[in-house]
Formats: sequence, C-alpha cells, structure tokens
Amino acid sequence: MLLSLALIIIFGLILNKAFDKISLPGLLGMLILGIIIGPYGLDLISPEVLAVSADLRKIALIIILIRAGLGLNKDTLIKVGLPAIKMSFIPGLFEGVTILFVSSYLLGISKIEAGMLAFIVAAVSPAVVVPSMLVLIEEGKGKIKGIPTLVLAGASIDDVVAITLFSTFLGFYGGKNVNIGLKLLNIPVSIILGVLIGILTGLLLIHLFKRFHMRDTKKVLLLISGGIILTLIEDFVKTPINFASLIGVMTVGFIIMEKYGTLGRRLAKKFNGIWVFAELLLFVLVGAEVNIYVALEAGGTGLLIIFIGLIARSIGVMISLAGSNLNYKERLFCVVAYTPKATVQAAIGAVPLAYGVASGELILAIAVLAIIVTAPLGAFGIRFLGEKWLSSPEDMKTP
Repeated sequence: MLLSLALIIIFGLILNKAFDKISLPGLLGMLILGIIIGPYGLDLISPEVLAVSADLRKIALIIILIRAGLGLNKDTLIKVGLPAIKMSFIPGLFEGVTILFVSSYLLGISKIEAGMLAFIVAAVSPAVVVPSMLVLIEEGKGKIKGIPTLVLAGASIDDVVAITLFSTFLGFYGGKNVNIGLKLLNIPVSIILGVLIGILTGLLLIHLFKRFHMRDTKKVLLLISGGIILTLIEDFVKTPINFASLIGVMTVGFIIMEKYGTLGRRLAKKFNGIWVFAELLLFVLVGAEVNIYVALEAGGTGLLIIFIGLIARSIGVMISLAGSNLNYKERLFCVVAYTPKATVQAAIGAVPLAYGVASGELILAIAVLAIIVTAPLGAFGIRFLGEKWLSSPEDMKTP
C-alpha cells in the first residue's frame, strides 16, 4: 500500500508538471498515469489502495468542493443566478433524453436500459470541472461576467438531476413501484435541503471556531470531517426525499467565507495546499477505474452515441445562455466546459451490471468510453479556451 501511494505521488507530480510544461492540464497526466498503473494496465496499485479508492476519491472531492465554496462570491452568484439554474438541468436533460432514444435504436435495448445508460453518461464531472473553474477564478479569467462561477454552480446541480433520473430507471428495471412525481420532486427538494443543511453546518462550525480557540489546521480537519459526515448521512439514511450532500459541502465553504471572511481566506490557502495531495489521489484513482478493454467493446457505436449526446448537451447550453450577457465565444467556452465526464461514470457505471441488468456490460463499456474521450478533451478545452476567450479585469485595462 505504501509503495502504491509513493508511486502515485512521485509519478503524479512528474506527469502533472510535464503536462503543464506543454500547456496541457496537469490532471490529464494524472488520469493517464492512473490508467497505466491501474489494474487494467501495469497493475502496480495494491489491492488495499483499490479497496478504499472510492472513499479516497470522495474525500478528495469533498476537499475541492469546500475550496470551491470558499471561492464563491455572493454578488457573482446573484449575477449568474438564472443562467446557472437553467444550466443545472436543461443541458443534462437534452443529452439524457437524446441518448435514451438514440441508444435504444442503435443498440437494440429497452427504453428502461437506455434510460440508465443515458443518465449515467449525461452527468458532467465535478472532479474535472470544479478544479478547472477554480484555476480560472484565481487567474481572474471571466471574472467580470462571473463565467467560472456560472459553470461551477450549474455543474454542481447537474449531477443531482442525472443521478436521480438514473436511479428512477434502475427502479423501473427492478420492477419497483417507482413514484415518478415523487422522484421529480426529489430533485429541487434535495438541492434546497442540501443548501439548508450546508448553511446550518457552516453556521455551527463558525460558532465553534469563534468559541473555541484552535489552529487553522484543526479547523480544516473539522471542515473535512463535517463534509464526510454530510455525504455519509446521504448514503446511509434512506428516506423518500434525500438531500444533495455535495451541494451542502460546497455551501459550508460559501457560508464561512460570507460570514467569517478573514477566516475563510486563511482556510482557502490551507485547502490550496491540501489539494496538491488530494488532486493526485482523485485523478490517478479515477484513471485506475478506467478499463480500456471494456471501453473498446463499445466500439464506434458507443462513440457515436456519446458524440450525439454531446451535441444535444451543447444545444442545451446554448438555450440556457440565451438572453445572457455572454458573447458567442464565452458561450462556446461554457459548451466545452460542460463536456467532461469522469466522476459519476466511474462511481455508478458498473451499478447496472451489479444489479443484473441485461445490457449492464454494454452500459459500463460506454460509460468508461465517455471518460476516456471527454475527460481529457474537456480538461484541455477548458484550459486552452479559458486562456484565449475569457478576459480578466487586467485585460480590459487600456495601455
């Protein structure tokens, strides 16, 4: 286990730096490393690390979501409010519904199986999008119009919609008496509950931090522990109406920055340091989940389904941004920023197979193929187009 962690850290840092040197996203190098040293490559990662991979990836995701919350600004959120709400569900629904009908026709599977495939593939990846947007926020790119915050807010809710609809189709396949109205109601209610629980948790932590003197490092540990508890509550407390724990985690960071700004800025710097290690774990272990041999089984048909789905998603993004103050290039940037798949596909791509769904292997193959194709291209596109097409306040200054 220790050797595996050493390999991840050493070679992850090397590839991260190497890809940055050639103007490619460092996370792309880490994803590739995970594929190479993972169980479907050279098999250099120990079974012990793979056994806790899902938990390690979740902790890393919690760290970057708290950091994202600390980086959000209330005025910017208000500015991008309506477009962000539309971006949170319109593109995903466009992509999901399109893949449902296209895959059912091309693969000859039932509409229920196609629905499971559709909403696994339709989820955008917070693991790729969130860090990429934070880099742009720190660089001031798109700051004037709040473009990174717009993408960050929309993408965070996009997953809730996709996972809820996937679970609905999975319930249909199992013959369960699924209440569609309740499932659809669960989407906005779970988001609102996630925000409210995040606000309460954030206020509680602020009270503790003010009442009891402790070092910022201990505050960071309490924040991460709080995020873990929120996700565990969502995982283990089964009720008809759930709450979106990851949105709650981001809200905790946002509340601390809004209500206790001096502390929030100090904690943001701490999380930037922790993210160096968490980033390595997240992207290398996501890469290790990718079975390139399974992906090859999806073949050209799988690629066609993914491509058609992305076209539908792009149309959804353009519709969501209609009437906004973004110019054409900025809207195209948002289209590209909404393409990466990784987190959800790696987490639930194998669920249909585990549940005995007839086309489970095919669904997994296309989910894996979506990661291989969209995560690198999306990450590169965000970095390249963000530099080229998004302006910073300094760019607007006349010489």
